[in-house]
Amino acid sequence: QVQLVESGGGLVQAGGSVRLSCAASGLGFSPNIMGWYRQTPGKQRELVAAVTSGANTNYADSVKGQFTISRDNAKNTVYLQMNSLKPEDTAVYYCNAEVRRLGLTNYYWGQGTQVTVSS
Repeated sequence: QVQLVESGGGLVQAGGSVRLSCAASGLGFSPNIMGWYRQTPGKQRELVAAVTSGANTNYADSVKGQFTISRDNAKNTVYLQMNSLKPEDTAVYYCNAEVRRLGLTNYYWGQGTQVTVSS
């Protein structure tokens, strides 16, 4: 059974930093892409950042220069370092893994972790 387990969320003051982690298990191999999405009430889930198994990264414009995504393929773990946090970064952050095998693509999601930035 595939599981993505997130950790590292919580309450932080504006200007502070938080590091999220997400460990994938049950896959047997490293996901092609791992990423972070976030969602606030009444809004669609949006991509924050993603990283391929080859370490190519993609960021939402709103977090470029502020957040850094990285991954450890040996541990099937992806990290999101969030710096200079603003109240508008408050959201539930979800880990995602995209797995492409035998012509099929499967997406897996974590349970979400709340990040609250106080002003």
